[in-house]
Amino acid sequence: MRVVIAEDLALLRDGLTRLLRDNGIEVIAAVRDGDALVREVLAHQPELAVVDIRLPPEFRDEGLRAALEVRRRAPRTAILVVSQYVEETYAAELLAEGAGGVGYLLKDRIMHVADFLEAVHRVADGGTALDPDVVAQLFRARREDAPLARLTPREREVLSLMAEGRSNAGIAETLVLSVGAVEKHIQSIMSKLDLPQAASDHRRVLAVLAYLREGS
Repeated sequence: MRVVIAEDLALLRDGLTRLLRDNGIEVIAAVRDGDALVREVLAHQPELAVVDIRLPPEFRDEGLRAALEVRRRAPRTAILVVSQYVEETYAAELLAEGAGGVGYLLKDRIMHVADFLEAVHRVADGGTALDPDVVAQLFRARREDAPLARLTPREREVLSLMAEGRSNAGIAETLVLSVGAVEKHIQSIMSKLDLPQAASDHRRVLAVLAYLREGS
């Protein structure tokens, strides 16, 4: 896998580069601003871009804008954005087009190396990885919603892991359930929330996120 990193903090940029390279991932460029990100992606067509949402010069949403430009001009490059804070609007905008190969993680998650590397590979493979704190905030925004209230505590756990982008096998491992039991929970969740069944994992995740965003 080939990766381009866009991060303005030199220490974090170098740390990310070293972490990925130490785990067999080729970092072909590490830059500090959005223009350089777009330029390097178009030149090298990497499998993944890891992008800080806030980049120079104004440190607002320059990284997100560059990521969306990458999605438009190099759609085969997956996007994993990182942020210091939960910013629902940015997460929603990145996910709005309904395609896979996108992720949104808080920077603290990078410290959990195994989880971060799992998210890198999942997004690069066309899946979706959403930070658990973002998922939790979306759930809180809908806590008064009647259909969501109909879910059992176990179904809520399954739904949260679905929204993070985990596969049925990953959910089963996390909750110590059989894959068959997870599938039954998901069928019940989809029915209670009136969500369509989906053939691929990332479309299932996006369906869940679409539901959650309605009340956020």
